[in-house]
Amino acid sequence: MKFITINKNNFFLNLKKQKRPWQNNYLSMYSTQWDGITTDPDLMMIPVDDHLVHRGDGAFDVMRCVRGSVYQMEEHLKRLECSAKAIFLKFPPVYNHIRDLIKSLILIGGERDCVIRVILSRGPGSFSTNPYDCPSSQLYVNVIRFHSLPQKYYKDGIPVISSSIPIKKSFFANIKSCNYLPNVLMKMEAIRSGHEFSISLDEDGFLAEGSTENIGVLGDDGVLKFPGFERTLSGITVSRVVQLAGELVKEKIIKDVKFTRILPEDAYNAKEMFLTGTSLNILPVITFDGKPIGRSIPGPIYLRLSSLLWEDMTGNSDLLTEVL
Repeated sequence: MKFITINKNNFFLNLKKQKRPWQNNYLSMYSTQWDGITTDPDLMMIPVDDHLVHRGDGAFDVMRCVRGSVYQMEEHLKRLECSAKAIFLKFPPVYNHIRDLIKSLILIGGERDCVIRVILSRGPGSFSTNPYDCPSSQLYVNVIRFHSLPQKYYKDGIPVISSSIPIKKSFFANIKSCNYLPNVLMKMEAIRSGHEFSISLDEDGFLAEGSTENIGVLGDDGVLKFPGFERTLSGITVSRVVQLAGELVKEKIIKDVKFTRILPEDAYNAKEMFLTGTSLNILPVITFDGKPIGRSIPGPIYLRLSSLLWEDMTGNSDLLTEVL
C-alpha cells in the first residue's frame, strides 16, 4: 500500500476527504496551543505528544448551558481546580479569564443549549511518563451541541445492570482525570449486554457509580440514599439533587435523604431508583439486573425531583451564569 507524504500544503485537502459527521456537533474551541478560538472542527486538535493524549495526564470538567445560561459554572470550576491540585497540575495564565472565555465560546458557537468541556493537560513535551518534560500546562475548551437522551427513557424508565469492571481506588475516584478507561469499559459492557447503563460495585460489594452517573435509591423505609463520595466522584448534579430532596423531607414526602453505603439487594427491593448526571439530569431506573424496581415505572419521587431540578436549572439565578 502506498501512502502520500503530508505537508502543510495538502494537509487540509486530505483531511476533508474523510467523512466525520460527528463533527457537526462541534461548535467552537479554544486552545492555548494557538491562543485563539476556532469554529472549524478540522482545527480542533491536540498534539499527539501532549501527555493528555498518550498518558491521560490531565483533568477536565463538563457543564451545561441551558436556555442561554450556564448551570452551576462555579461548582464545576471548583471541582476542576480540586482535581488539578490533587495531581499537581498548574493552570496556564489564561485560566484567570476562564469565565469570559467560556461565555465567548458559547456566543461564537451560537447555541443556547450546549455542553462545555474544560480540559487542563500537562502539555506536550515528550512521549515519556515524566511530567517535567512538559514546559507548560495547556488549556482546551470545547463547546458542543447538546443532544438529549430519547424522551422515552424519561417517560418509561431504563434497565441497568451491575458492572464487572473494577472501580477506581478512592484517590483516583475523587479526581476527574482524563484517564477514563474503566468508565469506557463499563459503557462498552452495558451496550454489549443490550443496555445503555451499568453500575459498578466497590470491593465490599456496595453500589458505587455508573460510567458517568451517580445513583439514587429510595427504600421502603422512605429514605432516599446515594453512595457516598469516598469511592465515587463528587457529582455536581447529585449534590444539588440531594439539596433539592431536602424539600421533600420538609414536606414529609420522604423520611430522609443521605449519603450512605447501599447493597445491591437494597436496590433490588427499592421503591424507586434513578441515575443523575450533568448530561441526563435525572433518569428513572425500572429494572436492575433484571429485577423490577418498585412497580417498574418511573415513580412519584423521581417525577418530583426531576421537576425541581429542571426549575433549578432554568430559574435559579444564584446558580445560573447568563450568556445568551
